[in-house]
Amino acid sequence: MHVKIYTDGSARGNPDGPGGYGCVLHYVDSKGQLHEKELSAGYVKTTNNRMELMAAIAGMEALNRPCEIELYSDSKYLVDAFNQHWIDGWLRKGWKRGKNEPVKNVDLWKRLLKAKEPHQVTFIWVKGHDGHEMNERCDYLATSAADGDNLLVDPGV
Repeated sequence: MHVKIYTDGSARGNPDGPGGYGCVLHYVDSKGQLHEKELSAGYVKTTNNRMELMAAIAGMEALNRPCEIELYSDSKYLVDAFNQHWIDGWLRKGWKRGKNEPVKNVDLWKRLLKAKEPHQVTFIWVKGHDGHEMNERCDYLATSAADGDNLLVDPGV
């Protein structure tokens, strides 16, 4: 099955404020019918990068079988980690980067790798706040979640 996942993360007062993620999944069933699923959640205190990762995680974890995924994100942090093979270096170096500094958000990177494992994923960067319909929808979901009630606690912050 081919799935398109659109993602965005948001943080108010990054890095010490509330944040949220938004994710939209699109797939076509065997009858040619387009299906759409929206996911979002807000957190009391988090960072933008953590919410960008959570959006991708939520999208992949929502799938119940191996899929071919096109994941669209305006986060260079997320997309470049895979397309520029940063993550391969981090794994080789025991989650260290650059001058032997620890990689940030290791808990979410590990969760993302596990969620990604059964799938074939292509990461595609889109320019944020540039009129891309699905990126704008995800931004709305993320900011609405950040501004909402019943915010969750991000254990990694």
